[in-house]
Amino acid sequence: MLKPLGSILALALLVGCNPSEKKTKMALTYPETREDSTIVETYFGTDVSDPYRWLEDDRSEETTQWVQAQNEVTQSYLGSIPFKKILRDRLEILWNYEKIGSPFIEGKYTYFFKNDGLQNQSVMYRIREEGAEPEVFLDPNSFSEDGTTSLAGLSFSEDGSIIAYQISEGGSDWRKVIIRDVETLEILEDTLYDVKFSGTSWKGNEGFYYSSYDKPMEGSELSGLTQHHKLFFHKLGTKQSDDLLIFGGKDLPRRYINGTVTEDNRFLIINAAVSTTGDELYIQDLSKPDSPIMPIIIGFENEYGVIHSEGDDLYISTNFGAPNKRIMKMNILSPARETWTEIIAENEMPLSAGSGCGYLFGTYLKDATSLVRQFNLKGELLREIELPGVGSAGGFGGRWDDKELYYSFTNSIQPSTIYKFNPENGQSEIYQKPNVDFDPALYETKQIFYTSKDGNQIPMIISHKKGIQMDGSNPTILYGYGGFNISLTPSFSVANLVWMENGGVYAVANLRGGGEYGEEWHTAGTQMKKQNVFDDFIAAAEYLMKEGYTSKEKIGIKGGSNGGLLVGACMTQRPDLFAVALPAVGVLDMLRYHKFTAGAGWAYDYGTSEDSEEMFRYLIGYSPVHNCKPNTSYPATMITTADHDDRVVPAHSFKFAAALQKAHVGENPVLIRIETNAGHGAGKPTSMILDEAADLMAFSFYNMGIENLGVK
Repeated sequence: MLKPLGSILALALLVGCNPSEKKTKMALTYPETREDSTIVETYFGTDVSDPYRWLEDDRSEETTQWVQAQNEVTQSYLGSIPFKKILRDRLEILWNYEKIGSPFIEGKYTYFFKNDGLQNQSVMYRIREEGAEPEVFLDPNSFSEDGTTSLAGLSFSEDGSIIAYQISEGGSDWRKVIIRDVETLEILEDTLYDVKFSGTSWKGNEGFYYSSYDKPMEGSELSGLTQHHKLFFHKLGTKQSDDLLIFGGKDLPRRYINGTVTEDNRFLIINAAVSTTGDELYIQDLSKPDSPIMPIIIGFENEYGVIHSEGDDLYISTNFGAPNKRIMKMNILSPARETWTEIIAENEMPLSAGSGCGYLFGTYLKDATSLVRQFNLKGELLREIELPGVGSAGGFGGRWDDKELYYSFTNSIQPSTIYKFNPENGQSEIYQKPNVDFDPALYETKQIFYTSKDGNQIPMIISHKKGIQMDGSNPTILYGYGGFNISLTPSFSVANLVWMENGGVYAVANLRGGGEYGEEWHTAGTQMKKQNVFDDFIAAAEYLMKEGYTSKEKIGIKGGSNGGLLVGACMTQRPDLFAVALPAVGVLDMLRYHKFTAGAGWAYDYGTSEDSEEMFRYLIGYSPVHNCKPNTSYPATMITTADHDDRVVPAHSFKFAAALQKAHVGENPVLIRIETNAGHGAGKPTSMILDEAADLMAFSFYNMGIENLGVK
C-alpha cells in the first residue's frame, strides 16, 4: 500500500534562498512500492523474480496512485531548489527567438513552418506568390488546449490540391490522418485512425499508401505488442474499412513496412524489415495496370533505399558489399542484384544519400561531422560543397526539377541556420539566421579522441565557456547514445547554452553501437558486444576527470531511450564514478523489453533473453532493473519518462525507480519524474520542454554543490 502523501515527505533545507550560499542535501522518504514475491520466471533453469511487474499495468489504479506519489516527492524536491526559477526564466528568455524552417513548394503555394518563439507547436504558413503576405495554413496550437497534440507528418497530392496530415495526441506513436482541401481547408472525409510508424505517400491525386498494425486489445493500447505491420492504400472518397491491403499482415509477417511512390509516380517502393537493421526491397510498376509486386531483395542482411528513379533505372543507396554504403543503379527490366551498376563507390566515411535539383548528394560523416559532395547521375564528383564550418548539415535533397535547395547547418555554438544552395555554381547564402541572445565568441567547442578500455579510440566533442579552469571544478554533463546505427553530430541547444553560461561543460561521446563510422562501428556495440558501449562511456568520464575538466563530485551522465539504458547500465556498474545520473525514457528491463509495443524489433541490437542461455546471462548481467545492488550508494538520480510513451513503455522506468530506491543508501536523491499526457519525446510542447530542462539542470547543479547560478 502507498503511504499517505502528507506524511511521506520530509524536506529539510537548512539554508535560505540565496543561490550563493552553501547548499546541503535534502532528506527524503520515498513512497512505499509493493513487492509481489509470487512473480518468478525461469530462464534456462534460473529463477528470476520480478516483484514490480504490477507496474507494467500503467492503467491500473494502483499504478496511477504510485505515479502520483512519486511525482509529489519529485516535484516537492525540485520546488525546494532555490535557483530553479532563475534557470527556468533564463531558458525562456533564450528560447524566445523566431524559428523558421526551409520553404517547400506544393501546387500553387510555397509553405514553411515558423515558431514565434515560445509557441508550443510551430505553425505552418503559406504564400501564393512571391512578395505576398504569409497566411496561416495549419496551426497545431489549436489542436488541443495544452499544446500536447502535435502535427506528426504530412504529404500533398501530386497537384498539391489535397493534404493528408497526421496528428499525435499526448505524444503517442498511434496517429490519426486528416484529409483537407488546401483551398477551402474543408475536411474531405472521415479521419483515418490507428496509423503507426508510417508516412503517407500519394499515388497521383487518387489516394495514398500508409502503414499500421492491428490495434492492441482494449486496456493495453499503449503497451501491447505490435508485431505485423500492414501497408494499405486509401482511395479518396472511400471508408478506411475498405482500404486495400497491399503488403504484409499475418501471411507475410514483417514488423516494419514502408511504402513510397517515386517522384515520377512510376514505382511503388516497399521496404520491409523485422528489426531496426536490414530490410527487404519490393517494387511495383504503377504504370502497368495490375502489375505484380516484384521481390527484388529477400532477406534482411543489408539495407536498400531508393533515392531516385529515371525511366527504367532506380538509384539505390545500400550497404550490400559496402558497410559505409554506396549508390548502385538497377534497371527494372533486369533487376537481379548481380546486374546492378556501381555509381558512387564506398568511401572510408559513412554515406547518407539524397537527390534533388537534377543531382545526387552524398552527406558523409567525417569523425561525426558533415562533409557534403555533389555528383551527377554518372557518379562523377562535381564538387565538395563548402559548408559554413565544422558541424552538422542536413537537407540535401528535394524534387528533381527544383532549381535550388535549402539545407540547415548547426554545431554546439551555432543555432540551426537555413542556407539556400545553388546547385549550378555551388554557392550558399543565408536564408534564415536565428537571433539568439548570446555571443558565440565567448564559447569554444573542440573534438578530442580518448582511449577506451580495449584500446579503441573514441571521439568526443567538448563545449564550454572560454577560459575555464582545468582544476576539476567544472560541473559537467556527459551525453551518449551508442546504438541502432544512430550518429550523434554537433547541434545547438538552448538548454546546453544555459548550462555553459553557468560554468558548465557539455561533452558528447560518439560511442560504439552508433553509426559514426559505419556498420562495423554499429555492430561493435550490439548484442554480446554491448559492454563495449558502456566501457566507452565510462572511459569518456574518466578522460574528462583526468584532463581536469571535472571530478567525481561534479560529473553527470545523461541519455535517452537507448541512451537511458546506457546511463542505467553505467551508474549500476560504476556507482562510485558519477555525481548525477539522468536516464530518460530508457530501455531498462532487458529481459522483457521485447514483450512490449515494437520492442521485438530491437533484437538486432540487443538480442533477447529467449535466444540462448548465453544471451540471457549476458543481458541479465547488465540489465539496470536487475543490477540494483542492496546497500549501495548510487549517484543523485532523476529518471524521466512519460505516461503516454508507447515506444519505450514507462514500466521500464517505473521498475528501475522502485528497484533503485529500495537498494540505495545515502543522502543522494533517487527520483522519478513522470510527465503526464506526453510520449517518447516527439511533438512535446515548448512549455513542457522548458519545464523539464529547468528541472534537470537545477537537479544537476544542486547535487554537484554548485553556487552562484543565474550569472550570465
